[in-house]
Amino acid sequence: MLDVMGIGLIIPVAPKLIAQLDVGGDPAHHAAMYGWLTATYALMLFLFAPFMGSLSDKVGRRPVILIALLGTGLDYFAMAFAPNLTILFITRALNGMSGASMAASMAYIADVTPPEKRAAGYGMVGAAFGVGFVLGPLLGGYLGSIDLRLPFMVAGGFALASWLYGFFVLPESLAPENRRSFSWARANPIGALVSISRFPRAISLAIAMFFLQLAMFGLHSTWVLYTEHRYKWDEFAVGLSLAVVGLSSAIVQGGLARVAVPKFGERRCLLFGVAIAVLAYAGYGLATEGWMIYCIIAIASIGGVAGPAGQALLSKSVEPNQQGELQGSLSSMQSVAQVLAPIAATKVFALSLSGEGWIKHPGASFFWCAVLASVGLAVAWWSLRQATGASSIAPAGAPPAR
Repeated sequence: MLDVMGIGLIIPVAPKLIAQLDVGGDPAHHAAMYGWLTATYALMLFLFAPFMGSLSDKVGRRPVILIALLGTGLDYFAMAFAPNLTILFITRALNGMSGASMAASMAYIADVTPPEKRAAGYGMVGAAFGVGFVLGPLLGGYLGSIDLRLPFMVAGGFALASWLYGFFVLPESLAPENRRSFSWARANPIGALVSISRFPRAISLAIAMFFLQLAMFGLHSTWVLYTEHRYKWDEFAVGLSLAVVGLSSAIVQGGLARVAVPKFGERRCLLFGVAIAVLAYAGYGLATEGWMIYCIIAIASIGGVAGPAGQALLSKSVEPNQQGELQGSLSSMQSVAQVLAPIAATKVFALSLSGEGWIKHPGASFFWCAVLASVGLAVAWWSLRQATGASSIAPAGAPPAR
């Protein structure tokens, strides 16, 4: 929650900081630079997430998480005092190197929860993310109206507070008997992408998740740009909209998902949630008034049941001592999506601003996200269709997945 609060704090103000540092650039160029900045962070995640995931299989999850939190906190302070775009890009790259903790975090959940309760565990993490996104953007929007760089300093404080909590409270989750030796073949990004082929029960579903992540990160990278351009929202209005997204996510993933997934099954919840996401992306692009966004957010939040369901299905496909490797591979795929999605989505958005070519609708970037999510839905449906009972998605001895 503290980690995501830090992320949420800077979202409403990051594009304006880039515009401040990008002397001589026009709005379309600012949008492109914002996309490249996001892609730089994601590229470093791609390079280092497999290393962090494989390292956590050897030394445990706790040290890896602590390193990542400390690096994140220091990076936010560096961003707060960045004098130009070059320094800003360097700080983002360093944060990507140290911040590749998601693989260890997701493996931690798999360590401490039995397979039948894993969706609920991932739902609790999603709820914590949601709460962080309620408080972070609201505070970031307010602080940004006082001083554009103040949210970065506060975000750094939250990250370091999270590191302190982890250092003094967080226990290790990986038992010594479940650890294994470190391998550079598994720890490099290319090896991590190749290693996903070692998990045939997960690969097609992982591809589906990749397309969904392309859509999600495309939305993230253009949300502030789009709402400021189309609805003339200021920092506080942007922060408020993100807070509503976070609150809705917390309610769904912390409450609804914990009931719906056991009742209806992981497969049905995954497909239902992705279908809702497709409609939501299209709705965001079609909304002509700012108040409509809030109505779509309320509907879109129900699709949040897909995240815990998909993570649970994937985690069941490997053995306990392979969780770090699998999550490292998934993090690498996610990082590729984080590299490609902002570049593509912000390019589509920039073209819609310039009016060049055939892309002239202001919601074109969200329509692009809807197309990507539709591909993800089709692949997920095919993947689960190929599954015949529990044997095609769950390891031997696991309960049948509905």
